[in-house]
Amino acid sequence: MATFGTLSDRLTETFKNLRTKGKLSASDVDGTVREIRRALLDADVSLDVVKSFTATVRERALGDEVNRALNPAQQVVQIVNEELVGILGGQQRRLQFAKTPPTVIMLAGLQGAGKTTLAGKLAKWLKKDGHTPMLVAADLQRPNAVNQLQVVGDQAGVTVFAPEPGNGVGDPVRVAKDAIAQAQRAQHDVVIIDTAGRLGVDAEMMKQAADIRKATNPDEVLFVIDAMIGQDAVTTAKAFQDGVDFTGVVLSKLDGDARGGAALSVASVTGRPIIFASTGETLDDFEPFHPDRMASRILDLGDILTLIEQAQQAFDEEEAMKVAEKIASEQFTLEDFLAQMQQLRGAGSIKKMLGMLPGAGGMKQQLENFDEREIVRTEAIIQSMTPAERKNTKLLNGSRRLRIAKGSGMTVTDVNQLVQRFEQAAKMMKTVARGGVPQIPGMGPIPGGGGHGGGKRQSAKNKRKSGGSRSGNPAKRAAENAAIASGQVPAGASNAPAGSGFGLGGAGAQGAPSEEEMAALQKMLGR
Repeated sequence: MATFGTLSDRLTETFKNLRTKGKLSASDVDGTVREIRRALLDADVSLDVVKSFTATVRERALGDEVNRALNPAQQVVQIVNEELVGILGGQQRRLQFAKTPPTVIMLAGLQGAGKTTLAGKLAKWLKKDGHTPMLVAADLQRPNAVNQLQVVGDQAGVTVFAPEPGNGVGDPVRVAKDAIAQAQRAQHDVVIIDTAGRLGVDAEMMKQAADIRKATNPDEVLFVIDAMIGQDAVTTAKAFQDGVDFTGVVLSKLDGDARGGAALSVASVTGRPIIFASTGETLDDFEPFHPDRMASRILDLGDILTLIEQAQQAFDEEEAMKVAEKIASEQFTLEDFLAQMQQLRGAGSIKKMLGMLPGAGGMKQQLENFDEREIVRTEAIIQSMTPAERKNTKLLNGSRRLRIAKGSGMTVTDVNQLVQRFEQAAKMMKTVARGGVPQIPGMGPIPGGGGHGGGKRQSAKNKRKSGGSRSGNPAKRAAENAAIASGQVPAGASNAPAGSGFGLGGAGAQGAPSEEEMAALQKMLGR
């Protein structure tokens, strides 16, 4: 989602100015629409799309649905969200499969748009869904394009049909036709044809793509477009639509840091839906495109549905129930902790998943500083332990910790910190599993926290000591009693708890938790 980062920041900042207003005037609406227009133009969205979008938003924002709303600012955000969904294509459109296999999918686009890599991503995604795809090397112009597709096919674990060496040798139309016959013989139910691209739109390229389409009669023609090319996206899309025509769009390089106007323009200008999005460099960085979810991400409203789907794919529900039982019965070990971390890594980039949470735009600095390699280091430490040590951390004496540190390439301090964080986390999870409220380092007892009744005992203790100092040092006791008598120190203050119910009491500047306590909390929560 880096592509929409700047646009998201601009729009979020614009809506902040509306939240303090109980009622919106025409000037408030005009000012907001003007900022939205500037943000979209800066993001390289097509001028025609921007004009249509802002006109609709202004008309609706001045209508009765906003004037009668209890919170006009939220209503305007809702309007902008709905209109963004509209220009992104409205409803999600799925791939259309042939009634009689094989389903033929042809990829088209400029050179450098990422067609070959995307062919592998699509094939791997289809394979996970139970299909048996076959890649076809019909790009015989670009140097080493055939070899690249074979490498990508090996990584995806799918068959590659490449009868010609490429590098200018071979007839791509014949290769495409032969591939369909081969797929029928080998019972592949999907054929993905990787076609040639050029650095720019030209007649020869269009003719070759049109000939392949005519010869294979594909069920889907997917136009692969680089989300980072800006205004040229619209011109290129129109040229391909006129020369070859396509049934859907695939956005590549959505993880780039460009302005991303292509994504907001191409569906609206061509009338063709965006079906998939490529969000990274690995073959797993690929997902169906949901206009409503993308609009929510742009407006920093989060994408909880995609987050849930990724978690469901990575986590085993039966295994999760077993872990919950272990936590409640105090049998949760480092072995279980390691398994949970490995499942979390299997769900994809943790930084990306955190970015799907509502309000993630306000945590941009923290997300940028988040080091996913910390999980790898933690795994290395746990994997350097023996099975017995993972099950019982009390076995970890000094010599064992030194051995683990050397085996994992870490320090003894790192091992100590991991064990401490694990024990704290296990204690907190046990408290939560039993319906209590955990005590967090740096914060005092939480009212109604349950658990051990520490708050009541502390309160009774304070009452017993409220009459004066109970210090065992006579000189110190006399000084403290004198301070209490003069009103400089409230009675019982010397024995007050380290923090109030909200973590505001205790030592330190203004009673705030110390830097060490905050660092410990961050580490315990997984940094």
